[in-house]
Amino acid sequence: MGHSLLDGQRVALWGWGREGKATYRALRAAPLAGGDVRYPGELTLFCNAQEAEDARALNDPLLRIDTAVDGDRLAAFGVVIKSPGISPYSETARAAQAHGTRFIGATQLWFAERRDADTLCVTGTKGKSTTTSMLAHLLRAAGKRTALVGNIGAPLMELIDGVADAWTIELSSYQTRDVAESGVRPHLAIVTNIYPEHLDWHGGQERYVADKLSLVTEGKPRIAVLNAADPILAQLKLSDSKVVWFNHADGWHMQGDVIHRGDAAVFDTSTLPLPGAHNRGNLCAVLAALEAIGLDAAGLAPHAATFQPLPNRLQALGERDGILYVNDSISTTPHATLAALDLYRERPTAVLVGGHDRGLDWHDFAEAMRMHAPRAIVTMGQNGPRIHDLLAPIAAQGGFVLAQARDLEDAMRMAREALHGNGVMLLSPGAPSFGAYRDYVARGRHFAELAGFDPDAISSIQGMGIA
Repeated sequence: MGHSLLDGQRVALWGWGREGKATYRALRAAPLAGGDVRYPGELTLFCNAQEAEDARALNDPLLRIDTAVDGDRLAAFGVVIKSPGISPYSETARAAQAHGTRFIGATQLWFAERRDADTLCVTGTKGKSTTTSMLAHLLRAAGKRTALVGNIGAPLMELIDGVADAWTIELSSYQTRDVAESGVRPHLAIVTNIYPEHLDWHGGQERYVADKLSLVTEGKPRIAVLNAADPILAQLKLSDSKVVWFNHADGWHMQGDVIHRGDAAVFDTSTLPLPGAHNRGNLCAVLAALEAIGLDAAGLAPHAATFQPLPNRLQALGERDGILYVNDSISTTPHATLAALDLYRERPTAVLVGGHDRGLDWHDFAEAMRMHAPRAIVTMGQNGPRIHDLLAPIAAQGGFVLAQARDLEDAMRMAREALHGNGVMLLSPGAPSFGAYRDYVARGRHFAELAGFDPDAISSIQGMGIA
């Protein structure tokens, strides 16, 4: 690539998902300005046997494919471009790092190549996808040709030669350090909130927080838009960035359903297609960002009425036999489940919780159930038994129905029995889907299908890419 990241290095790709394929295509393509391909040399791909078949079909004589990966093999390379789901803190990666191998993500490559791009980055434990899409939606309403890309589902490398006035980029905690290490300052970065998550990938809460915050602490965006209501963010001191606070009385914040800018009431959100108070808080973040880059945020706010809510995020699928089915499959922390339950506090609700066990602490969730429990909690998945054991003493005091299910279908049957044909069945697992499903999208689609809805109709995100 026309910069020092890969020059003169032996390079490997580790992972052949959508981002790995997009990275390969970008390396083998000539840049927008023309000239030679970005990386004409020999590449090694580390992937599984099924992916290897797909890669061999490319008939690239300079692509070597290896289905076994270990520290020694990786140590043969100067640079390994890894897929986001692969942790650089794993023993395998650390063994290679000890020999001088550098691990980077495709996000870092994109930033190094596209130094010209006007980038507006969004991260946070909760709300980053909705915030990124809403930011893109309002930028487009302002007449800006806008890219909606990143962790939301359109890898940056697929659009490495794309042309846009603004790049709204969702970044997971797996990608934030990529931006910091690219040395390219984003124009603006929003951080919505910080809660414990992905502790297995990061190797602990302290490193998760540090990696997440690296977007603003080390990435040094020109403008940092931060949530004043988040205790971790509220303590940040960023001397290299102009800091703009939202959820603060002096800036954009909610009072009831009405968004205020300081003392002035600007916009009533009560009719917006945005479920949950936290999503209206995200709109405050978006308006703060638009104002910070010089746009008329108050004038653009009404365009939020035409925003299409994202699938798998407190998505009301519809009613069947007196039960409203709500798909919140993206909920991967107990805190997210609490936020979802809060939305349906006034209705009889059965919530389905549990999935892949990442070691997150459910004690705060259990304590909250002493005060505000739904009608029923059905546990499932790998950490289902652990959550069930934690909740059993509280349920025994007569607070709610507690059941333990084998799988999602079994959990839905138990939830229906508890609701007696009236109320809300809420899939808000508070845990990832690994093991049972490929990802949270597949889990949400299965929930929709089991509830009698068309999974294709509920799972597309509007406006992805450049428009």
